[in-house]
Amino acid sequence: MKKEKQHNTYFHLALSFALLFLLSLTANAQDVKATATLDSSVIEIGQQVKLQLSVQYRADKGKHISVQFPEVSDTIRKEVEIVGQSKIDTIISKSDPFLFTQTKTLYITSFDSGYWAIPPFVFTVNNDTVGIPTEPLLLQVNTPAVDTTQAIKDIKGPYSETYTWVDWIKDNMYVVYICLGVLALVILIIVLVRRAGKRKPPVVIVEEPKVPAHIIAYGKLELLKNEKLWQEGKLKLYHSTLTDILREYIENRFKIQALEQTTEEIIYGFRNVAIDEESKAKLKQVLVLADLVKFAKEQPLPMENESSLTNAYDFVNGTKREETPESAKPSKNKAQQ
Repeated sequence: MKKEKQHNTYFHLALSFALLFLLSLTANAQDVKATATLDSSVIEIGQQVKLQLSVQYRADKGKHISVQFPEVSDTIRKEVEIVGQSKIDTIISKSDPFLFTQTKTLYITSFDSGYWAIPPFVFTVNNDTVGIPTEPLLLQVNTPAVDTTQAIKDIKGPYSETYTWVDWIKDNMYVVYICLGVLALVILIIVLVRRAGKRKPPVVIVEEPKVPAHIIAYGKLELLKNEKLWQEGKLKLYHSTLTDILREYIENRFKIQALEQTTEEIIYGFRNVAIDEESKAKLKQVLVLADLVKFAKEQPLPMENESSLTNAYDFVNGTKREETPESAKPSKNKAQQ
């Protein structure tokens, strides 16, 4: 008895769950509305028409609704073809934020005249196997009207197309490239010929013969001698001028930077120069005495002042380079522009 009572309890519970499930499916079906509309139910052969599929449903808080559009191929039926379709567009109602509308447009046509029934499209809600169908539609396809009073005409021939110089260039690009190459070559030849005609004859520059270093030194020593500086008590100026003349001579004759060197550096610079020891000693006497006058305020005797000038003459005379007739001739350099 207890087993039978327990069995009845399980049966009632299962029946209750089944009823609740069916009620939920019914509620879902009532919340979803599917429609299919044609923007025109009458077309001519080959003319396209829009078939809009639409589904509207409510999705309140905590309630999930999943709607799947019907799958379509390239034909609805063999007389009605699908030439294109849009993406699914979702619109939320402004007055009701839980009311959703999804639409999809099919572009259809037909090449057979007659009345063609478009079967319902079935939408699937929450993977329900029953689905929600749309209403069936009827498409009327007419043949174009023929005016039998007019004479039969031939099929139109091909349209005549204008042929311009741009088209000719496109068809003969190799000829264009050859012409451009010849033109570039002619321009290059003209430019080279003009440049050659504008060239000036070479200019001959005659260099003046350089004055030997010892001639310059002799002239300046003679001027210093005639100025009689030490006789007037201008000892510092006299010895400074005398050493400057020798330093300049050394730079021009031996290429030693004597004007920027001290006495010790000048004497050291002559260690590898092929001059006699007497000339080196006379140069050292002039430079050392001048340093004593300039920096130690030495007061040389008149004989020492005369001796410095004589030693300067002797140093230049003993180390001068004699000019040969060939080296004295002016040289000619040809400079071309």
